[in-house]
Amino acid sequence: MSTPPPETRSRRISHPDARYSPYLFVSPFFILFALVGLYPLLHTSWVSVHDWHLIGGQGDFVGLQNYAEILGRERFWRALANTASIFLLSTIPLVGVALALAAVLDANIRTRTFWRMGVLLPYVVAPVAVSLIFSKVFAEQSGIVNALLAGTGIDPIGWHSDRLASHVAIATMVGFRWTGYNTLLLLAAMQAVPRDLYEAALVDGAAGCASSSASPPPPSGPPSSSSWSSPPSPGSRCSTSRACTTPAVKAGPTGSG
Repeated sequence: MSTPPPETRSRRISHPDARYSPYLFVSPFFILFALVGLYPLLHTSWVSVHDWHLIGGQGDFVGLQNYAEILGRERFWRALANTASIFLLSTIPLVGVALALAAVLDANIRTRTFWRMGVLLPYVVAPVAVSLIFSKVFAEQSGIVNALLAGTGIDPIGWHSDRLASHVAIATMVGFRWTGYNTLLLLAAMQAVPRDLYEAALVDGAAGCASSSASPPPPSGPPSSSSWSSPPSPGSRCSTSRACTTPAVKAGPTGSG
């Protein structure tokens, strides 16, 4: 029996590596998540159904009694309302601004790499530094915002004492930190969409904001026979750019041989 060539052997050896190597690459994330995320979540769930003492440790099993006690407290519902308010004040403007920035970065602008790195800088800043910066910006006595308001004749705002004002201050800090990160996520989603769909939207009459992207630059090199096409007839509508164009015969040189 003839032995297989070395190339076939290498393919057989590398086949398991190609199958299991992706799992090996992503395994550090799942291991870290299991240690610092999943285990604390499961342990907290176990503690919540017991009469747990801070010093004595685990007590008797009480079931859902702790949850019923929490739901009966007014402070819990106030905290839940504050969380929902901050979530709405931070998420809605954040997504809108991130979508607009992603559309601008997806267009054909100069130094796109520089601007993409620039929008991510607030996300790289340490949370402690962000809290110190915004504590000075929204300070009630010597804050920058209240100083600007006082210069225009407006009374200073109690960013720490007023409920709505404190929510706006926290939402602004959240938006400052996470807008760039969400911008890159939306930008990656826009770039994953085939450019043919953007071209079809432009042909159908969509504006630049509606198509979320400018038209791509023309292809380089000499045009092929498949690129010669006639424009769509007036009033015609289609879903893809290929359906909008019909091949036309390229005219050859005239004259007698």
